[in-house]
Amino acid sequence: MYQEDGYVVLDGLLTSQECDELRQRMAEIVERMDVPEHCRTTFSTYHDEQLKTQGNADYFITSGDRIRFFFEKGVFDDKGEFIVPKQRSLNKVGHALHAYEPLYEKVTHSPKVQGIAKKLGLVSPVILQSMFIFKQPGIGGEVTPHQDATFLYTEPLGRVMGVWIALEDATINNGCLWFIPGSHNSGITRRMVRTPKGTFPLTDFIGREQTYDDEKFVAAPVKKGGVILIHGQVVHRSAENTSEESRHVYTFHIMEAQQTRWSPDNWLQPTEDLPFPPLYT
Repeated sequence: MYQEDGYVVLDGLLTSQECDELRQRMAEIVERMDVPEHCRTTFSTYHDEQLKTQGNADYFITSGDRIRFFFEKGVFDDKGEFIVPKQRSLNKVGHALHAYEPLYEKVTHSPKVQGIAKKLGLVSPVILQSMFIFKQPGIGGEVTPHQDATFLYTEPLGRVMGVWIALEDATINNGCLWFIPGSHNSGITRRMVRTPKGTFPLTDFIGREQTYDDEKFVAAPVKKGGVILIHGQVVHRSAENTSEESRHVYTFHIMEAQQTRWSPDNWLQPTEDLPFPPLYT
């Protein structure tokens, strides 16, 4: 299925209790978060706004080896104060939960995840990044069609896989993922790259996202504790969450490091503090 469609849904990666522990830990992290002034900018996936918000924010480009907070649109008033409860304000937290949060680290390196990687024949997989995605009830924004390799580019392509774990049921109503099966075989048309040092914005896009036929997307609902393996080039999207339920997810990306070149133009770069850690421990 994975090789053929570019994604596969597997049930029962985590127990219900493990899911609840990860969500509880995130609630604690959010309770204690300091909201930096400049980061009262908001996060969105429309092409130009993406440039404005992610690119302008040095906060984003330096978040690869940190735990940082990215907010939904419209959660602050014009003075930068919350107009929704803090716990309901976030789009995501990233990008190094796997390195600095023991519960998340444990799940990322779990025997089950290592087993999946081995089954897929990965020889020296490393962890690139991790995120907790909230998909808040009522305001959880749409994620427009994209391929992960646009942001996480390798030579050759086909070396990156997303591991997307549902910490609550992901349904058509609360914004589950939709895929175009088989779309991982057509390369990519758009890349997000770092701009030369000292220029602004900090990132830019080369190429444009294709227009995709809506009819081709297939919904991929997944039960709490289930996982979706996502090929770096498969086209996927999610609708906004108009329901009254959140759709919490823990997701991370792994790369086969053997005979792979990680692009130095990617926004995400390994640092001295945090080289990409090996998956197999």
